[in-house]
Amino acid sequence: MLSLLALGTAIAATAFFAVWAVCVRVKNYGFLDVAWSYSVAVLAPVYALWGPGDPWRKTIATAIGVAWSLRLGTYLLRRVLAHHPQEDPRYETLRRRWPGPLMFLAFFELQALVAVLFSLPFLLMAFNPRPGLAPVEIAGLTLAALALAGEALADAQMKRFKANPANRGQVCATGLWRYSRHPNYFFESLVWWGFFLAALGSPFGWITLACPLLMLYFLLKVTGIELTEAHSLRTRGEAYRLYQQTTSPFIPWFPRKLS
Repeated sequence: MLSLLALGTAIAATAFFAVWAVCVRVKNYGFLDVAWSYSVAVLAPVYALWGPGDPWRKTIATAIGVAWSLRLGTYLLRRVLAHHPQEDPRYETLRRRWPGPLMFLAFFELQALVAVLFSLPFLLMAFNPRPGLAPVEIAGLTLAALALAGEALADAQMKRFKANPANRGQVCATGLWRYSRHPNYFFESLVWWGFFLAALGSPFGWITLACPLLMLYFLLKVTGIELTEAHSLRTRGEAYRLYQQTTSPFIPWFPRKLS
């Protein structure tokens, strides 16, 4: 298992170095999100191919992981390309925290290690020899699949809203976005709670608790809600402040009525 983990780490470190070199050349670090999202689509099949575990478990887990990875990675790639050469405002902020290309290389390689960490559920499941799926694995993979569908729906609703010229400069408060200011982030969190539950059916699966907890931290405090809302306040002003007052920040809930 350790040798396969080392291989995954080498693949991630090399790939993220290459993406960093491209980002420096095109002056757009937003492609890091794309690389990170695609990492599971690369690492999970490697683990499934070389891991000695039950083929049925490896196939199902890898299929859901790759589906999540390719959907999110492709969605982000299209978004980055659509706005290029304009960089995601979040990375403008991060570049001030990590000044200079070499400092950002360190940030990229740190993200490569994080990508390897998030691949651990698939590594552990690839080494589980027990035939069939335990109830906790079925529950976890089902949750991940349903959350993937929810995240895709939220992204599609936002894309459709932005495609309407009449909505330019407005706040999307329709569909899932009526009940949460960040339904895509909420479902992203659930995806990783699902993979964690699925990994509990394998030896040492409890260590993957780090995945949903770290993802929650990223979404709430690092590259997710905090930076996204700061940008929305700058660009949409009072309309977004009103949205904040009436709409749940993360977990979907009914909108509040202002007195």
